[in-house]
Amino acid sequence: MSEPLVVAEELEKEYRTGPEVVRVLRGASLVVRPAEIVALVGASGVGKSTLLHVLGALDRPTAGRVRFRGEDLFARGEAGLVRYRRQDVGFVFQFYNLLGELSALENSMIPALLLRKPSAQARELAATALAEVGLADRMHRGPGELSGGEQQRVAIARALVNRPALILADEPTGNLDPKTSEIVYDLFARLQAERGVAFLVATHNPDLARRADRGYRLVEGRAREIDTGGG
Repeated sequence: MSEPLVVAEELEKEYRTGPEVVRVLRGASLVVRPAEIVALVGASGVGKSTLLHVLGALDRPTAGRVRFRGEDLFARGEAGLVRYRRQDVGFVFQFYNLLGELSALENSMIPALLLRKPSAQARELAATALAEVGLADRMHRGPGELSGGEQQRVAIARALVNRPALILADEPTGNLDPKTSEIVYDLFARLQAERGVAFLVATHNPDLARRADRGYRLVEGRAREIDTGGG
């Protein structure tokens, strides 16, 4: 069995709203290994997005630790965390988060440009990623000219551009019809097989969760491993 890619150890996260403290994560632990699709399921508001944000270093835990390839992630300085977010991990969100004034190609170039790659190289990487998700003929279209499924595939291409080891996907099919959801998940499986990308996918869709290699259910701020039937 391969060494873990990401390990969450007893993560806690709380927020203060006025005098009230809201505890979202209460000792959540999970493991994602290289080239593995892991489903994260649970009711709305239970903390799935919060957990993904911590694992992606978009937010810091109140307590606990995240290890990436054995290294304590939050022991890094801010520059190291920025590099992690831009190079080692990719993000896919339910609502795509594309910039409406940019084309699919230009949206997909953004992560490479943030790593200060030359514009020509960023364009080439983005075009390759768009071809991988089946949008080579749509790369010069704006988001408003694309269907929801196509916009989500642009978001996936954008996440792939810097060749991350891990993609964190937060309800990536929550805005899509069942057929388009299957297309997106088929794409995840192909990228897992061909690129060796690992995915942690937060989803309400039980059919998609069953296709994962492994799964966790988040309940009362803790993650419990479940049998997805996949793998």
